[in-house]
Amino acid sequence: MEIKRDYYLKSLISRMDNGLVKVITGIRRCGKSYLIFKIFKDYLINSGVDENHIISIELDQRKNKQYRDPDVLLDYIESLIVDKKKYFMLLDEVQMLEDFEEALNSLLHISNADIYVTGSNSRFLSRDIITEFRGRGDEVHVYPLTFKEFMNAYDGDEYRGWSDYVTYGGLPLVLTMKSEAQKINYLSRLFEETYIKDILERNNIEKLQELNDLINILASAIGSLTNPPKIQATFKSAIKSDVSLNTIRQYIEYLKDAFIVNEASRYDVKGRKYIGSPLKYYFEDVGLRNARLGFRQVEETHLMENIIYNELRHRGFHIDVGVVQKRGKTEDGKQEKKRLEIDFVANLGSRRYYVQSAFDLPDEEKVRREKESLVNIHDSFKKIVVVKDVISPRRDEDGIVTMSIYDFLLNEDSLEL
Repeated sequence: MEIKRDYYLKSLISRMDNGLVKVITGIRRCGKSYLIFKIFKDYLINSGVDENHIISIELDQRKNKQYRDPDVLLDYIESLIVDKKKYFMLLDEVQMLEDFEEALNSLLHISNADIYVTGSNSRFLSRDIITEFRGRGDEVHVYPLTFKEFMNAYDGDEYRGWSDYVTYGGLPLVLTMKSEAQKINYLSRLFEETYIKDILERNNIEKLQELNDLINILASAIGSLTNPPKIQATFKSAIKSDVSLNTIRQYIEYLKDAFIVNEASRYDVKGRKYIGSPLKYYFEDVGLRNARLGFRQVEETHLMENIIYNELRHRGFHIDVGVVQKRGKTEDGKQEKKRLEIDFVANLGSRRYYVQSAFDLPDEEKVRREKESLVNIHDSFKKIVVVKDVISPRRDEDGIVTMSIYDFLLNEDSLEL
C-alpha cells in the first residue's frame, strides 16, 4: 500500500537548493523517514538525479551507529562527493548525531550539497541548538495522516473511514493493519515502548508514575480548559499525589517537545490580547490518545474537536481558543458581562477564520448556543460551524457557514465554501 503525502512532497520540492538545511520534524512513526527515503528520493530519481548523488543515512539504525560521530560522518560524506554536480544528503533522526549543530553547519559549507534531515523532537530546533544554526534551518513539520490522506488509501467509504480514524488515528502503519487487535496492540505498545521511553531517556525522569498520571489527565481533558494548578488539584483529589507545579509544567513541556500534545492559548477577540491560562491541550494523534486510555473514553464529540484542531494546524494555521464578551442584563435588570468561547481562532498571515466544532445541532436552542459566540464577533472574518451531520454547506443570515465534518476535512478549500 502506497500512502501519498503530496502536501509534504510539494513542500520539499519548493525548498530545494535554497541554501538551508531542510529539517523534517514530527512525532515518531508519522512517516518522516518514508517521506524523504521513499517519496522524495523517488521524485529525485524520476527527475533525473543519479542515485550516486543521493547520500542516505539512517542514524537510528544499529548498522549506522558509527556515523553518530560527527567526524566519521563528515569524512564519509566527503569521500562520496567526487564531482561538482548537486548532491542530496538525506539524514534520518539527526538528533542522534553528536554535536549535530556543528556537523550540519559544516555540511552547509559544501557548495554542491542540498541537505534534508529528520528529527523526532522539537528541542534540537530550539533550546538545544545554537543561535548560529537557527537562521540556517527550514522546518517542515509532518503530522500523522489527515483524514483526506487516510481516505486516499482506505478500503471503504468515508463513514466507515471516519469511525476508524476517530478511534485509531492517522499513524500510517495503523492504516495497513486489518484487525482491531493489531491496531490496539500497536498503538498501546508504541506509546509505552517508544514515546514514554524517549521522554524518560531524554530528560532523565525518575518518577515514571507521575508522568503516566499526567498523560492520563491530559488525555481525559482534551478540549477542556485547564492549567497546571487545576491539574495539580486533580493529582491531589483523584490520585492522592503531592506532585509539584514545577514538575507538572516541566512534564507538559516534555510532552510538547516530543510532539505528543499541543496547546492552544486563549485570545480575547475584541481586546486583541492573550488572556493567559487556562489553556486547552490536544493530542497530535487521536489514536495515541485513545490507546493511552485503553480505548475506554472514545468520546466522538471531543475527538472531532481534536481532529479539527489538527487539520487546521496541518494547513499551516496558528490556533488559539477565542473569547468574546457579551453585555446583557439579568432577569432583575442588572448589567452583566458574559464570556463566550470560540473553539478555534485560526490565523495565517492576513487570513483569519473562526471555527466552532458543534458535532450535532438537534434543535434551535442548540443552534443558538453554538452560534452565540460567533454572532457577537463584529468583524468581517469568516465564521464556520462544523457538524457531524451530512449536510450541504449553507450560510445563514448572519453570514455563518455550517458544514459537515466530511466537507471540512476532505476538501482542502473548505474554509472558502
